[in-house]
Amino acid sequence: MQSKATTPEEYLESLPDDRKKAMTELRKVILANLPKGFKEGMGYGMLGYVVPHSIYPAGYHCDPKQPLPFINIASQKNFIAVYHMGVYSDPKLLKWFTEEYVKHSKTKLDMGKSCIRFKKPEQIPFKLIGELASKITVQEWIDIYESHFKNRKK
Repeated sequence: MQSKATTPEEYLESLPDDRKKAMTELRKVILANLPKGFKEGMGYGMLGYVVPHSIYPAGYHCDPKQPLPFINIASQKNFIAVYHMGVYSDPKLLKWFTEEYVKHSKTKLDMGKSCIRFKKPEQIPFKLIGELASKITVQEWIDIYESHFKNRKK
């Protein structure tokens, strides 16, 4: 479900009350923990946290007009999703997250490559998501990203 909202506030306002509360808390915890340099905005119909073109002019290899994505959060049809590109790209971070998750939640981890899904908003481990958001600086993310796309055209 891609939103047509153009601002994070507009996106949150469009959500049903049960999702609005959880998504607002996710946004709050990410913003409180996100390292300096990342920028909040809308991307791909979701709330996004990106490396802006002012820091990384090359942009995203899939669409260089877009800034380099890092984290997105979205209220999907059947779940709330946290898309964290660092978890997808850094095996050490993935290992840390999966080991920590069991300490913060009684539910089984429902995860794809970069997508962490929460079917019940009340089961989101907000503190853990905040800690996850803090784990990679802008420069570390650029370095990880570039290490995966060395041969791409600029």
